Amino acid sequence: MKEKIIIVGAGLCGTLLSLRMAQRGYQVVVYEKRADQRNEEFVGGRSINLALSNRGIRALEMVGIKEEVLGFCIPMYGREIHPTTGDVWMSPYSGREQDYINSVSREQLNMSLLEAADRFDNLHVVFEVKVTKVDLEDGSIEYLDDAGNKHVDKGSVVIGTDGAGSVVRKSLMGRTTKLLFNFSQDFLRHGYKELSIEADADGGFKIEKNALHIWPRGKFMIIALPNMDASFTVTMFHPYEGDFGFNALEDEKALQHCFETHYPDLIELMPHYKKEYKENPVGTLGTIRCYPWQAYGRTLVMGDAAHAIVPFYGQGMNASFEDVFVFNEVLDEFEGDWEKVFYEFQERRKENADAIADLAVDNFYEMRDHVDDEAFKEKRKLEMQLEQNFGDYYSKYGMVTFKESLSYHQAKSLGRKQDELLLDLCRKGLHKSMSLAEVNEAVNQLYR
Repeated sequence: MKEKIIIVGAGLCGTLLSLRMAQRGYQVVVYEKRADQRNEEFVGGRSINLALSNRGIRALEMVGIKEEVLGFCIPMYGREIHPTTGDVWMSPYSGREQDYINSVSREQLNMSLLEAADRFDNLHVVFEVKVTKVDLEDGSIEYLDDAGNKHVDKGSVVIGTDGAGSVVRKSLMGRTTKLLFNFSQDFLRHGYKELSIEADADGGFKIEKNALHIWPRGKFMIIALPNMDASFTVTMFHPYEGDFGFNALEDEKALQHCFETHYPDLIELMPHYKKEYKENPVGTLGTIRCYPWQAYGRTLVMGDAAHAIVPFYGQGMNASFEDVFVFNEVLDEFEGDWEKVFYEFQERRKENADAIADLAVDNFYEMRDHVDDEAFKEKRKLEMQLEQNFGDYYSKYGMVTFKESLSYHQAKSLGRKQDELLLDLCRKGLHKSMSLAEVNEAVNQLYR
């Protein structure tokens, strides 16, 4: 049996990491502040459904549970746009039939990972404990049990996968001068609130099942993702301030006016929206960046603890899962030297984490402001045709979501150049006088 690994946080990233480390023969102990959700009744209100795509699927395949997870996913082939006026229309994610993303419940996925973790004798998850201190140089932690008693545990290393509020990252921040530790937290001036569309009277889907639905309204929007029980998790993204901001919608009449003005079709789909709006809290949306991610070859952060992002590219979970995939690759190269493993992992992932953070903010404005814009719609049609006719063409979205061999950093750089070129062609109408081969060649010129 190999040495002992302490992981702080049994969310998606931490549980996946614990599985892989147990498979590699390490003794693994995971400390989690929440109760075991398999024994709890799920309470909604702060959930944004997850979009599982190629990078995350590759990591699940690595630990052997890909097919199990895909069994409770719903494929989504594109964005179904609900304009204020006019017909609903579909914007496919790709011109390739095999390219789609998967709507998955965070709770169900986390429970599936925990079930897989239970199959290993060398993996133990401790619930309802609060880690209060991490000794960065010693590989030890202090924690409080549910009775408030203090305990200490020690391993060879401590890895923090404890989310945006990470106590492990805060321990690194406590050595700011010595580690030259940088940290930033950037909030959008928008929050989110969870609502729902329930199944119809026959237990079926009220709107298209295999799509991510968007009601784009310029300064705000609503999205909806399908669930296995034929419901939809609906997420309202609005600013805090302004006539239709969350601060102005505390009054029921103001809320009703907002829906009658901007989301009239949703009133019939979710007649209970007022009740849910009142009951569910407003969540914050922000980006966290930090560096370094490790210290002394003993302590490391990954996932949201190192790089929390806003949810608008559907890549937060996928990026965290890719962390575990890359960490496994680094272990293949440098196992036995934790200092080298931690440093190499950090250097390979930092620029990619920053890139997907930037792209996620970009996509917020695209989904909110541009999906119903005529030039943008023309660009998407053009990209679809290019993907259908040229096997090596990927849109920026395709590079990020379906081409896992390309890093986030590369996808950001190449994708932005492509977007700029194609949007310019569409705004000027030049694409209409060009053949698809000529457009593809113009794209290829960008990379020469």
